[in-house]
Amino acid sequence: MSTWSIPQTTTGTERLLLDSMLDRNRTELINTARGLSEEDARARLVESMTTPIGLLKHAATAERIWFHHLLGGLSPEECDGGTTGGDPSFLVADSQTLADVITEFETVSSLSRTIAAKFDLDETRTHPHIGEVNLRFIYLLAIEDFARHAGHGDILREQLTQSARR
Repeated sequence: MSTWSIPQTTTGTERLLLDSMLDRNRTELINTARGLSEEDARARLVESMTTPIGLLKHAATAERIWFHHLLGGLSPEECDGGTTGGDPSFLVADSQTLADVITEFETVSSLSRTIAAKFDLDETRTHPHIGEVNLRFIYLLAIEDFARHAGHGDILREQLTQSARR
């Protein structure tokens, strides 16, 4: 299990706290997979498509969908990677290494920061399935999603560590 990091930013504006918490959860998610072997990163320990490397690929897709496509207005073709959620977002090409996928997630997260910085938290967009959302909602959704997936990653890593001890 990864070590819980102490939040570095605990006061400030709403925007500062949202940015800080989202970045913290991005880092925590990466840390659940960092240092795993390529084999362990791809290990399917549960019935679903969830793997340590797949969680990072899925998170990169979520960044593209919410920040690049919906908020930033980029077409799916301009998003430089997958924009299809669900099971397909967990698929990682055999040619991609864990380091490649970590870099991909860090790169799309950086672009998400740049895009989000251009807008006020009350900026709204229409999501095709849930209707009107504002940037504040997108932040909260991403924070929740990445925190939940970091928990999944912690459990997978603990399973891998336990099986290696046997």
